[in-house]
Amino acid sequence: MQNPKPLETASAHDRVYRGLRTRIMHGQIAPGHALTLRGLGKEFDVSMTPAREAVQRLVAEGALQMSTSGRVSTPELSNERIEELAALRALIEVELASRALPRAHMALIERLQSINSGIADVVSNRDAVGYIRTNLEFHRTLYLRAQAPAMLAMCETVWLQLGPTMRALYGRLRRTEAPQYHRLIIAALKAGDEPGLRLAVRSDVTQGLRMLAN
Repeated sequence: MQNPKPLETASAHDRVYRGLRTRIMHGQIAPGHALTLRGLGKEFDVSMTPAREAVQRLVAEGALQMSTSGRVSTPELSNERIEELAALRALIEVELASRALPRAHMALIERLQSINSGIADVVSNRDAVGYIRTNLEFHRTLYLRAQAPAMLAMCETVWLQLGPTMRALYGRLRRTEAPQYHRLIIAALKAGDEPGLRLAVRSDVTQGLRMLAN
């Protein structure tokens, strides 16, 4: 059997990385869940090398952790770590929203309203993964208007580290409706109200996480 070409290996690594990254960010994997290179290789139909490279990349991003014995798992965050990541979300996402405000045209506001309606649907279906995915889509859609790619990349790294914990949070909150702060975010965008927007975003991204840490 021929060894895979470098380009094929890179493509396989990228496929495993993106697939696993999305799964972690959307809370499809519970906190503390162990992963094996053999299992990932079988699941994504790749050899051990691209599976190992994808895992190492996700460990570097804080999405996975590796013990001294080489055991790989999703992180179980301490209260202090949750507080730290909530504070980071408040700093980065409030700034992104503020930068997006001058570019918030009606088409964007209508898109956010549509996504928010989708959140209400997944909440009524008790779909935790759908809730996290749609909630992040709401925030990403707004923040893309900030045209601050480095800041958005940092924001997504925080989301990635929080993914499994957000799944645990959803179970604790037992949501019955879409987040109230989303409506306040949309109202502030319509009114061009920057202080109101900053407050609504800060409240939205920290309230639930701080409840989990208590």
